[in-house]
Amino acid sequence: MLTDNTIENIKKALTKYPNKQSAAMDALRIVQEEAGYLTEDALLQVADMLDMPPPELNEVATFYTMYNKKPVGKHHIQVCTNVSCSLLGSEHIVEFLSRRLGIKKGETTLDKKFTLSEVECLGSCGTAPMMQINDDYYENLTDGKIEEILKGLK
Repeated sequence: MLTDNTIENIKKALTKYPNKQSAAMDALRIVQEEAGYLTEDALLQVADMLDMPPPELNEVATFYTMYNKKPVGKHHIQVCTNVSCSLLGSEHIVEFLSRRLGIKKGETTLDKKFTLSEVECLGSCGTAPMMQINDDYYENLTDGKIEEILKGLK
């Protein structure tokens, strides 16, 4: 169930778009910011608010890696594994993080602090390999840089 606050924020967002369906990505962002991820119930409610068939909204929610359809840890680590990052060692980065955190891709640590994901292009090909943690980019990664980044996360 969406909270009253979330519903009000979506209604405000609707005023910025030429039609309700154009607000789909913004509405999903609003829901996720409050709840942490997109539940099936939330998707149904948002689809109703946008006069949009639920499968169409679900396509948006599953196409973009920025939307989570299940809970993620406090620090969602997304490693780009597209061509540039792959050529410069992103597979090693994923393996290093997996060993360091004790989880596999798609898993969350038992303390709910970290979730590790592989994603497609994050648009930082010139600084590969790179990862995104929540909203922050970390580029030109090495094992040492990753250790320092992890130490700085609380």
